[in-house]
Amino acid sequence: MCTGYYNHDAGHLPEFPGIERYAGRLVHPQHWSDDIAWGGRRVVVIGSGATAVSLVPEIARDAAHVTLLQRSPSYVLSRPSVDTVARGLLRWFGPAVAHRLARWKNVLMATVLFQACRRWPDAMRNTMLKLARKQLAPGFDVATHFTPRYDPWQQRMCFVPDGDLFKAIRAGRVDVVTDTIERFTATGLLLSSGAELPADLVVTATGLRLQTLGRIALQIDGRAVVPSGLVNYKGLMFGGVPNMAFVFGYTNASWTLKADLAATYVCRLLNHMKATGMRRCVPGLDDAALPLAPWTDFSSGYFQRAMNELPKQGAARPWKLHQNYFGDAMALRWGAVDDGVLSFSA
Repeated sequence: MCTGYYNHDAGHLPEFPGIERYAGRLVHPQHWSDDIAWGGRRVVVIGSGATAVSLVPEIARDAAHVTLLQRSPSYVLSRPSVDTVARGLLRWFGPAVAHRLARWKNVLMATVLFQACRRWPDAMRNTMLKLARKQLAPGFDVATHFTPRYDPWQQRMCFVPDGDLFKAIRAGRVDVVTDTIERFTATGLLLSSGAELPADLVVTATGLRLQTLGRIALQIDGRAVVPSGLVNYKGLMFGGVPNMAFVFGYTNASWTLKADLAATYVCRLLNHMKATGMRRCVPGLDDAALPLAPWTDFSSGYFQRAMNELPKQGAARPWKLHQNYFGDAMALRWGAVDDGVLSFSA
């Protein structure tokens, strides 16, 4: 199952009072089209996640003005768009070695950042806010507009290439407003503070909706399989479900890292079954002995809205879902396929 976890029919749109009265153009990024024009126009982008901080600097190049309207801030970090270390490795070692070294360097950096945020959240929060202040003009209200209510990596980080968002703010092409929407008007938005934002174009970067296993109706011997009743096994199979694997990437790193590991493990599993003459494999699950927990402790809205529909995880391997590439690499690339939990039959 390589169905991803987003519902591509429609993104998440909160119920904004008066939205039907708005006379300008309203668009959700999931349904962007070529006829959307923003050159010379006043644009409001609602949201504070990766989509919003990616759109705003690009729109600001041609718009008359852009306002980033957020209910609450996210952690925003600047990263260089060119990996100078990777380019140096390429010159010194050639493509084959350089690509491997650069990959492991990036995996290690992401892992260290995540673990540091989880172990020393206060210190990492202060470091990130200090970096944001350096990117912005003196006196900018970082406490209001770039200080989240949650600890680092309880939600996804927003990385902006070469600080393009901060540059647009410093240049005066972008305003950041942290407030809630009272209602839409015919010409823009009225905020809870009483302020009004005029807008010719409103972009609702308000999040996505999740779905499990592509909304495919699964059955085992005529019995419906409900995703919320399933329990994770090694991050790519489910207890009691035979001959099925799925790809579900990391929440704290690149999706493809876990996809690669899943593909490797599935090949190892198929080769083992071929070599032993087995036709059926199923993770054995003792429901009574396994305390369960939600699929993830991620606090992002799109996960929280779908948590009741997602599978569960256990408290320890192989039922616990680990957000750690190195641990998963050990288990999926080199760990035993026939581990005493996965049962086989012909």
